Amino acid sequence: MNNNIIIINGPNLNLLGDREQSQYGSITYEELKLNCISKSKELGLNIEFAQSNIEGEIVNFIQDSINKFDGIIINAAAFTHTSIAIRDALSVFKKPIIELHISNIYKREKFRHKSLISDVVTGGIFGLGGDGYILAIISMHKLLSNEN
Repeated sequence: MNNNIIIINGPNLNLLGDREQSQYGSITYEELKLNCISKSKELGLNIEFAQSNIEGEIVNFIQDSINKFDGIIINAAAFTHTSIAIRDALSVFKKPIIELHISNIYKREKFRHKSLISDVVTGGIFGLGGDGYILAIISMHKLLSNEN
């Protein structure tokens, strides 16, 4: 089994725990990372985290992942609704990709209802809070093990 995955996080996710707890809960970014590392070790996956508030850096993370990682879990945050560049970079990655959002983007403001990346990813998880990351890791493990 291929077991190297990257979890890419977009703008403002570094502020988890401080921002809009009604939408994102009280978990901090560091706590989220520790939970993900623990679950990944349990499943035998190697994970790396990347976070940026800069669109071009996220594009670089994706491009650099092509030859380094077997799967991408991405929470593009606000760039989900605006970034054709991130969408185009993801479309070049020909391995499993899971789109992830802590909040349910379809129950929020109308401008958040459109994801520019949904049509180029393998699947998506929306609105399940920090647990969505754990579910994405489990799902990625199954995809990489050809269990899905």
